[in-house]
Amino acid sequence: MPGPSRPRLAVWKFASCDGCQLTMLDCEDELLPIADRVEIANFHEASSAVGDGPYDISLVEGSITVPEDAARIREIRAQSRFLVTIGACATSGGIQALRNFADVEEFRRVVYARPEYLRTLATSTPIAAHVPVDAELRGCPIHKAQLLELLGAILSGRRPNLPADSVCIECKRRGNVCVLVARGTPCLGPVTHAGCGAICPAFHRGCYGCFGPSEAPVPDALLPKLEALGMRPEELERFFQTFNAAAPAFRAASESVRNRRGPP
Repeated sequence: MPGPSRPRLAVWKFASCDGCQLTMLDCEDELLPIADRVEIANFHEASSAVGDGPYDISLVEGSITVPEDAARIREIRAQSRFLVTIGACATSGGIQALRNFADVEEFRRVVYARPEYLRTLATSTPIAAHVPVDAELRGCPIHKAQLLELLGAILSGRRPNLPADSVCIECKRRGNVCVLVARGTPCLGPVTHAGCGAICPAFHRGCYGCFGPSEAPVPDALLPKLEALGMRPEELERFFQTFNAAAPAFRAASESVRNRRGPP
């Protein structure tokens, strides 16, 4: 008699660089036990084979930037029991969300010879702005240990054990000297979600906020310290406008600096 059917896993790409999907492939040896537990029904980064829904788990990379994708994510949500967004693009709009601060029509005119052939949205938005999301993995890219933990939790029916601290806590656990206090290096660690292992501070560099705002960030408390280090207003504004520029806390911080310094 045939054994019980395995949960069906699908991996989907929207506007992104594929880095988070590559993180899954980089799991290498860890992929073997995952493949034994699930049926990979759709994963274009790994195979051209496509299986129809429904799916038990959908991992979604990328942001919504064109009208067609806004419709496609609703179709995927309707076919998915669990929908998990992976990476900064899917959870906050990604680096491409810098368009949210500018005039996209001007970009179209300047960059494209025939802009009338281009269909795009004025903003880059996270998946959660369009459909309900069951879980999020932060990062640019995500950390493979968190991906494996989340998949294992879903497959075993338990809550995932994912960090909710800031990068500062990871620095303490790793024994890093605080680059902000001891070296005077600008760092977003106090307001950034843990998950990377504090890799940049471990190499004496400030955190760039790859994992987005922490659970309860207070950027306004960090701004005076960064200003005391000599960061100019335009530098402060750009400091918050990187991988997670459109995340509410980071966007509010950059707009606060812009409003204080006035028009360029």
